[in-house]
Amino acid sequence: MNCRSLLLGLALVAVACGQAPRKQSNLPVYLDDAQPLEARVDDAFSKMTLDEKIAMVHAQSKFSSPGVPRLGIPEIWCTDGPHGIRAEVLWDEWDQAGWTNDSITAFPALSGLAATWDRELSRLYGKSIGEEARYRNKTVLLGPGVNIYRFPLNGRNFEYMGEDPYLAGEMVVPYIEGVQSNGVAVCVKHYALNNSEVNRHTANTIVDDRTLYEIYLPAFKAAVQKGHAWSIMAAYNLYNDEHLCSNEILLDKILRGEWGFDGVVISDWGGVHNTLQTAKHGVDLEYGSWTDGLTMGKTNAYDNYYLAKAYKDAILKGEIGTEELDARVKRLLRLVFRTSMDRNRPFGSQTSPEHYAAARKIGAESIVLLKNDGVLPMAANPGKILVVGENAVKMMTVGGGSSSLKAKLEVSPLDGIKARYPGAEVVWERGYVGDVGGEYNGVSTGQDLREGRDAATLIADAVKAAEGADYVIFIGGLNKADRQDSEGLDRVQYGLPYGQDAVIEALAGVTDKLVVVNISGNAVAMPWVEQVPAIVQDWYLGTQAGHSLADVLSGDVNPSGHLPFTIPVSYDKNPVQTEAQYPGILRGTTIDGMPVLDMEYTEGIYVGYRWYDLHGGVLFPFGHGLSYTTFEFGEPKIDRKSMKDNGTVTVTVPVKNTGSVAGAEVVQLYIADAESSVSRPAKELKGFAKVCLEPGQKADVSFTIDREALSFFDADNHAWVAEKGLFRAIVAASAQDVRGTVEFELK
Repeated sequence: MNCRSLLLGLALVAVACGQAPRKQSNLPVYLDDAQPLEARVDDAFSKMTLDEKIAMVHAQSKFSSPGVPRLGIPEIWCTDGPHGIRAEVLWDEWDQAGWTNDSITAFPALSGLAATWDRELSRLYGKSIGEEARYRNKTVLLGPGVNIYRFPLNGRNFEYMGEDPYLAGEMVVPYIEGVQSNGVAVCVKHYALNNSEVNRHTANTIVDDRTLYEIYLPAFKAAVQKGHAWSIMAAYNLYNDEHLCSNEILLDKILRGEWGFDGVVISDWGGVHNTLQTAKHGVDLEYGSWTDGLTMGKTNAYDNYYLAKAYKDAILKGEIGTEELDARVKRLLRLVFRTSMDRNRPFGSQTSPEHYAAARKIGAESIVLLKNDGVLPMAANPGKILVVGENAVKMMTVGGGSSSLKAKLEVSPLDGIKARYPGAEVVWERGYVGDVGGEYNGVSTGQDLREGRDAATLIADAVKAAEGADYVIFIGGLNKADRQDSEGLDRVQYGLPYGQDAVIEALAGVTDKLVVVNISGNAVAMPWVEQVPAIVQDWYLGTQAGHSLADVLSGDVNPSGHLPFTIPVSYDKNPVQTEAQYPGILRGTTIDGMPVLDMEYTEGIYVGYRWYDLHGGVLFPFGHGLSYTTFEFGEPKIDRKSMKDNGTVTVTVPVKNTGSVAGAEVVQLYIADAESSVSRPAKELKGFAKVCLEPGQKADVSFTIDREALSFFDADNHAWVAEKGLFRAIVAASAQDVRGTVEFELK
């Protein structure tokens, strides 16, 4: 080893240990973090060869891409999230590497996080999961997801943040800030229009510009411009007949152009399908293009990626220049300097008491009390509690696709209830048989859920046990099996699977103390809604799932979650109904050698409550959530002077806790344009605040409305427009629970 190499190695060790390297005149400038970021990037870039640049823009294993060993530039290591850090896998395979120190904290699914409507909880979530990623020395956390909940059959809705772009955008920003405070980049996904799992590689989304800009892009824009995300994941599907991993409009014109994104675009695994188009307008880093890394024998198969040898050959042949490659490499260097080569990067932690506490708190505050006819909270001394349902015992951290986890601990709902009521008689009956599996990519729950009784016997046994119970808690819903809440395939029915409706109806016939707990990341049909006195929307809550649920059922935590999506009465009430809308119409031509299905978003901007406000059919509305206390909203007032001074309007509403226990209410602000020249929704969410009040306490909640909140996207002029005229500020507790309205005029 020569003297220069030894000094470089010592400097890198010092950086890794968080110690300042000694100043050496012969060390590369980019090792000195006193230099401006761009100067360090330019200096490192100037020393790289063509082969080193090509190597950086594609994978070297399932989850890593090479750095530049000659220059001390480290590898980039990605990990699945977004609900916990994925177990280590083999270099070239999805199966487990067999580590014994990669069991982690499983955090609530992002649908649950969105249901908290709490920005500070989102920040806590991001900080906590970022610490776990940093502890495992990951460069990029593959999450969070902000695709819009378009309809209730999407298998990955549980990974996203609901049906409203404003809510998703407001909740994703603090998550990003929390993660990246650990020197770990987020990778916000899946950009964009990836709203279903069926045919996700071949679906060509047909959507008008106004709908694109108003519904499907705002959360990504917030992630970039407000959250300053360091990376974005391009989706599988197509838009405008181009795959998202090589899409000129979405990547070059909008993301990098209009929004000024200076981070890295990473392909979804296997999402790249060509070399030249991707080289000109596509991702910066290609992962997972269907190779095990060994198929070429002595020649590494990763050299066969579209941005590998084929890319270099195209440059050498003059088919494409190096300008795009140089820009890619600089973005990758920028990512490395923001993460692995930041010597002030904290060390992180894993499965700490603080992370368990965060998961429990977020989980409890995400739970939504949909209905309560006085059954909840449960009594301090409840007597006999009958718990019915497979989901009361089934582990939910394993399965569901790339978000599957190897959790160090998972408290089941049954165990959570038992722990909260150690003096009570707690009995479990299965009630139904759902998914008896429990393995994904080599991680196993270790549970044997096989059952010998038939459906009729299971129901009869549950009914018999219910007759003498003081409380009956049915815990069912969906799970992480294929065609449930899971990546790769969508749900096949809106109703509950496995005959659960029959179990619930039988229990309702023998007890008036029935609580139905639905665990899912999606809306489900509830034909028994009038027969059941209490209904709770639970989520996949991870490590502390059982404790979070017991906290709410017992009243230790007053429920404050509100729905991030609408629950329609039946599937035929949702906005996606035709074959052209979903799953799409197969066309006669191919793109990149693949058959293409055209999927038309003909519902336009009328997604979620925007649709239901016009067409009805709502069982539980967007933003709905009950409490064990009551809240009174006063008359909203508007500060008209603020519009004259700075172009904004301030709306203030007094809120009072009129009940007997402390609680939190989510105050929601919607805007209606009363005089628009174009079709606009009846109202749109433009503000929310979660306010915690003691019994009898009163607080003023204020919202600032600016021109952006009043604007629609004018596709003809490619501009956001706020038209003069009359607007209404609507203060509400849900999309259908309006508490006050005040008018104002934009002049």
